[in-house]
Amino acid sequence: MTRGIFIAFEGGEGAGKSTQSSALADHLAARGHVVTRTREPGGTPAAEAIRSVLLDPANAGLDDRAEALLFAAARGEHVARVIRPALERGDIVVCDRFMDSSVAYQGIARGLGRERVADLSLWATGGLRPDLAVLLDVDPALGLARLEGPDRLEAEPVEWHQRVREGFRQIAADDPDRYLVLDASRPVEDLAIEIAARVDELLGDP
Repeated sequence: MTRGIFIAFEGGEGAGKSTQSSALADHLAARGHVVTRTREPGGTPAAEAIRSVLLDPANAGLDDRAEALLFAAARGEHVARVIRPALERGDIVVCDRFMDSSVAYQGIARGLGRERVADLSLWATGGLRPDLAVLLDVDPALGLARLEGPDRLEAEPVEWHQRVREGFRQIAADDPDRYLVLDASRPVEDLAIEIAARVDELLGDP
């Protein structure tokens, strides 16, 4: 059986990742592909429980290393229970965030070390990386203005979110063949068309 394709959506808060991952999943399903759509942190009951801890504003001040470890734990469970089995079935997996979010948020913005956080995620997932990562790049001031009722991470200062943005840009610049970088301030429909075209190309669909 042919291994499936793994596509991750990355970007800062309010960039439109959920909207675009949903649009892509609908596009692929309409073309006859079997799609597994999921998110991080989350995707399994245990990983969703970890998500609630990570995003709860009541946990403000959570230790940076503990934060990174919790994200890695949720990712390891998610990959073992959802993503890898779907890929082994031949599904196309569309995921809202993956390991590059940890590298940008904890490795770069928190200052824990880009390589250290990347290695932690690779260990937790058995070395799994997306075949394509779509970076929706947006000015943090614009992205944060789109939100209602910010969670623990969304409530961080805009300067911290700017470091996250620069982190994502660094990661994408260092691996351009695996990344599609788009200006997330553009119209939603235009972004969806461009993403679908890139994924169709990846799949060899006419």
